[in-house]
Amino acid sequence: MRRYLLFSILVAASIMCSCRSSKQSNKSGDWVSLFNGKDINDWIVKIHHHGVGVNFGNTFRVEDNMIKVRYDQYDQFNEQFGHLYYKMPYSYYHLKLEYRFVGEWFKTAPSYTLRNSGVMFHSQDPHTMPKEQDWPISVEMQFLGGLGDGKPRPTGNMCSPGTEVVQKGTIVPSHCINSSSKTYDGEQWVSAELIVLGDSLITHIINGDTVLQYSKPQIGGGVVNRFDPKIKQDGKLLSSGFIALQSEGQPIDFRNIRIKDLSAQFKK
Repeated sequence: MRRYLLFSILVAASIMCSCRSSKQSNKSGDWVSLFNGKDINDWIVKIHHHGVGVNFGNTFRVEDNMIKVRYDQYDQFNEQFGHLYYKMPYSYYHLKLEYRFVGEWFKTAPSYTLRNSGVMFHSQDPHTMPKEQDWPISVEMQFLGGLGDGKPRPTGNMCSPGTEVVQKGTIVPSHCINSSSKTYDGEQWVSAELIVLGDSLITHIINGDTVLQYSKPQIGGGVVNRFDPKIKQDGKLLSSGFIALQSEGQPIDFRNIRIKDLSAQFKK
């Protein structure tokens, strides 16, 4: 408990510092852009039913300094859940990006994917995924958009394909944990941040507000199908992994994807 409290204090200090001195961080070179605004040559595509590197239907494309997820070249969705992975893994870091839901949901996708996407982290290497594996073993910062019906629909939630996390000292039994964020309707840009401290504390931030924290991400649970059993070692703590943007049926744009390596500050 003392160690968890210390991590919480340090993370809070990092968040406060980041919020009030982003210009200084850029000058010092701490923040690194993962997306160059021109292409996805530094990224790896893996889409369900396809091999690594096959960008079926030009799902992930670059236009106007954004990574766009689109389905205009699909006939049927056919559970072709996709992920776009940055080329190298990270362990201790602060990730920032902006996203917005746009256009019409692809109607042959599962209904739960309506205004639904996310960023995966601590993910397995896409090269270790069989062609027919649907989801990567990873933790997801889930993005949800409001449905315009006046009902709350928080974003920045946690979902756990092939993984589990700990809150209040126990493993969370559910696949997803809702955050405390506001609901964001329409096509507005939303700022999302992740502070990931290896296999310790994880913090989700939406539009500057801390909306969720949990700890001890580890392999376990269900949801992932047709994986290589050598990779899914249940109970193994996840201290590092790949970062991936998701496609699962709803058009979405991503921009300003930046990362600050926190290894020197937090890693033992």
